[in-house]
Amino acid sequence: MIKKTISLLFVLFCFSQLHAQQLLTPSVSFSTKKPAYITLKDGTEIKGTAKIGMKKMQIASVTVDDGAKKRTFAAKDIKYMYLPPSGLDKLAKAQSFLKDAQKWNNEKLNSDFLNQGYVYFENTDVKIKKKTYTMMMQLLNPDFSKSVKVYNDPKAKETASLGVAGVNVAGGNAKSYYVKKEGEPIAYLLTKNDYKKEFSLFWKGCDDLKKVASNAQWTDLPKHIIIYTENCAK
Repeated sequence: MIKKTISLLFVLFCFSQLHAQQLLTPSVSFSTKKPAYITLKDGTEIKGTAKIGMKKMQIASVTVDDGAKKRTFAAKDIKYMYLPPSGLDKLAKAQSFLKDAQKWNNEKLNSDFLNQGYVYFENTDVKIKKKTYTMMMQLLNPDFSKSVKVYNDPKAKETASLGVAGVNVAGGNAKSYYVKKEGEPIAYLLTKNDYKKEFSLFWKGCDDLKKVASNAQWTDLPKHIIIYTENCAK
């Protein structure tokens, strides 16, 4: 049992190193024993164990126990939050901020929490078909989200996933994400099927990405974000 656990941890460590600056696998379960850190839209900061209320695959509410009392907050009243994933989910999704990648980081995020494996959610406007909704979205590229944010699409289908000892370690490559460039007010859906067709429009004005447009691959989205951040972002 010990050897199996060590082997699993080693594989997880190697995988995290090989896939630095890759999109995180969305977290689906959260610890009710470790503290969550929540900031409301009015600036109030709250620390306590949290229980998530879901509705139609979206976070609808968060109930926080700070040791003195329990309070429930509607998702629309939360500005952002850091939630602790449960069990192996934490090992699979812990994201390390590389020292040589500070130029890609979003300075507004708490790197200490992210290095501990916390999952970051924030409220943002999202365009779904022709309507705009305000939703609590999970950020999947916290360590290189300075210029382009990629959010989880709860309804996204996935390609084959990587399993280790029966555990879903890396997850599959989602076939769609919600994305938002710096300065844009709304996140919109970007899909694998349309990425190559929309590539030139999405990365409009970035000459460095024009060079790879003809060979653009969906799996290279993180690399394209970094190229854009380094060479084309304002």
